[in-house]
Amino acid sequence: MQRGKRFSGLFAAFLLTGVSVFGQAQQPSHHWAIVLHGGAGVIERAGMDPKTEAAYRASLAEALKAGADVLDRGGSSLDAIEASIKILEDDPLFNAGRGAVFTAEGKNELDSSIMDGSTLMADAVSGVTRTRHPISLARAVMEKSPHVMLSGAGADAFAAQVGLEQVNPSFFFTERRWQSLVRELKQQGLPIPPRPAGAPPAPPVPVAEIEPPSAHKYGTVGVVALDRHGNIAAGTSTGGLTAKRWGRVGDSPIIGAGTYASNQSCAVSGTGTGEYFIRLGVAREVCNFVRFKSLPLQKAADEVIHKELESLRGDGGIIALAPDGQMAWSFNTPGMYRARQSEGGKAEIAIYNDEP
Repeated sequence: MQRGKRFSGLFAAFLLTGVSVFGQAQQPSHHWAIVLHGGAGVIERAGMDPKTEAAYRASLAEALKAGADVLDRGGSSLDAIEASIKILEDDPLFNAGRGAVFTAEGKNELDSSIMDGSTLMADAVSGVTRTRHPISLARAVMEKSPHVMLSGAGADAFAAQVGLEQVNPSFFFTERRWQSLVRELKQQGLPIPPRPAGAPPAPPVPVAEIEPPSAHKYGTVGVVALDRHGNIAAGTSTGGLTAKRWGRVGDSPIIGAGTYASNQSCAVSGTGTGEYFIRLGVAREVCNFVRFKSLPLQKAADEVIHKELESLRGDGGIIALAPDGQMAWSFNTPGMYRARQSEGGKAEIAIYNDEP
């Protein structure tokens, strides 16, 4: 009886010290967290009607819930990111997937990237035109190929080879984005391309603007997540820049610029003027401030966005998440579609710069 009690006491001590009876450390359980964005820009209350604002908030809440549900079931940060971004890629409100803007040639060219903070595995795709979910393709490149980035027709061919859903390019067409392209090309004095094959007939009356034309000129969607295993990850997806030319590629598929994640620092996804994010290496810069300068996450984010990025006259914002559960967002534009939630907490949804 005494031996049984002594064994029970030792077993309890092992549990309290985090060591198993087999001499191996118990893995501590972490509280999950998730942060997402749907693009930054000239997003102001005066330029958005209540119905449209409600639609954006509902879409952000849906995407947040999709990722949070994955994490709450014990899923990985990568799984949560993919689940959330797929929702946003299918939502015409956002400049990614089905809501992507058009190039000057009248095409939708999609970019995406994803990074695993536990392994530093990171992969991306650029110029995708037929794969429904570019975020899933970026992950497939990471897990099923020896490469880090694929582009154009080759990326779509790989997607088809690994069984990802392929669609006709007209799947990504939205009248709202097409008319945004027409306005932009007229302003630049450039020719307007033919309406894409497979697109619906032009409406008799132009589609009304639901936001200022500049609100999504540099739009992107992104998610950072922390799972119960303590691993963080980041993912980003975009339709790029309205009326972009010459095969322009922005920061979203560039690891270290628009996306970065490391368990030793933080996970970051950015949105903004890609050229400046690339020059500064915004996502990695935030993580460097956390790792090497020991800055709190919010301070690191603000230092990069409000000082370094602004000093280059760049605009945009980021979301960030640390392995200890710190969450942050920072942007130097009038608004950024954003949402976050940590385990046991309430979902926070925000749009304008006067919201917390």
